[in-house]
Amino acid sequence: MTRIDALEAEANEFTINLITERFAGIGQYHQAFSKQFAELIIRECAQVCRDQPNIYAMKADRDNCALAILEHFGVEG
Repeated sequence: MTRIDALEAEANEFTINLITERFAGIGQYHQAFSKQFAELIIRECAQVCRDQPNIYAMKADRDNCALAILEHFGVEG
């Protein structure tokens, strides 16, 4: 299983729980899934920036990169 497959499964589980809790129709599944899946990918990309070793960039630069990615896509950190 790739990381994308894992994120897709996580987004699917989140969406099913959301639809069930809100008693929403299946018609809302696709929109909620797409939003959650994209957000998970964006968060993962930001975390990759933060996790880089110091030989690539100083911590402040890595954090700035992560914040720039989150802000660009409108995802809260």
